[in-house]
Amino acid sequence: MKILSINAGSSSLKFTLFELPEKEKVASGLFEKIGLAGSFYTIKLNGEKIKKEVNIPNHTVAVECLIKELLDMGIVSSLEEIEGVGHRLVHGGEEFSEPVILNEDVIKRVSYYNEFAPLHNPANLLGVEAFMKALPGVINVGVFDTAFHQTMDKEHFLYPTPYEWYEKYGVRKYGFHGTSHRYVYGEIAKYLGKDNLKVITCHIGNGGSITAIDSGKVIDTSMGFTPLAGIMMGTRSGDIDPSILEYICNKKGITISEATNELNKKSGFLGISDISSDARDIEDAAANGDERAILAQNMYSDKIANYIAMYNNMLGGADVIVLTAGLGENSSLMRKLILDKIASLGVELDESKNDFRGEFRCISTENSKIPVYVVPTDEELMIALDTLALKEKN
Repeated sequence: MKILSINAGSSSLKFTLFELPEKEKVASGLFEKIGLAGSFYTIKLNGEKIKKEVNIPNHTVAVECLIKELLDMGIVSSLEEIEGVGHRLVHGGEEFSEPVILNEDVIKRVSYYNEFAPLHNPANLLGVEAFMKALPGVINVGVFDTAFHQTMDKEHFLYPTPYEWYEKYGVRKYGFHGTSHRYVYGEIAKYLGKDNLKVITCHIGNGGSITAIDSGKVIDTSMGFTPLAGIMMGTRSGDIDPSILEYICNKKGITISEATNELNKKSGFLGISDISSDARDIEDAAANGDERAILAQNMYSDKIANYIAMYNNMLGGADVIVLTAGLGENSSLMRKLILDKIASLGVELDESKNDFRGEFRCISTENSKIPVYVVPTDEELMIALDTLALKEKN
């Protein structure tokens, strides 16, 4: 059975076509600059990549191009082979704690949360609408970044603000990257043959979040009301004193929206280093002795180590620490910087195991009090599997 996994952005559309239940990745690709000048797309098939520059004025046209290529390239012999489309949806509020079949009523309810994720939800829904139009009768499933974290208890998801902020306006911690955290938790639980693990999952890439999980239930997570909270990231500040906003607005004569934009897009690695938001550029600069690049690396690893230590305490002692996503999977240096800073927890890195990229591997010593694993994430596969499950159930 072929299932499409879709992640639609405001000017992009990423897809992966899976053969399930074999979990075979048949093809993948990305449409970029949708609605902008210079739009193009790339498709990967059998290890080869094709790129075409074409006018893509909207998501509907992008989906039409995708379907045409799937047929023309012989990836599918007919559209009837595509039996489901799974969509990444960033925000489902408290209402959506599980994947859901998408229809007009559900889309209307999901759109209520657009104000909570204005850069993501409307774009995600554009992809949904385009596929529902292009493949009528095919099941469309929404998989929410926030869903996995809805298992948190109130003591962990509430902020100590006036309670009416929560009751009237929905101010609370929602958490994000839930599909990734759920996937890697499932993978490590399956590998170790246990379903009652206490795990700290660290999704660390350009965006990053840390999550404490006990037997599949999220106890706490670092991102909050928005993805701006938690650890520092590529361009996001992570946790700061909220009074800084008023102070900077007054000093610079800017609005709260402008200041928040700087925290979202001009902070983190980029803000501290003034070099790049890409950790690879930071690592290169640090290797050449750039002091602010070194500072950015140290700050980043500090924030992650501190969250791990806090969550270890919250769990009453973690059974496993998992590192995943761009940096977690590919940066041996960042893994070392982080683990060296949690040595007080009894964590020991085996440096002979740490020189690799993108593999499932234990990188701690046999004497490490908490074993540490690198587990490559696959949010696209998780979305496809969720879509398959709902299709089979209905």
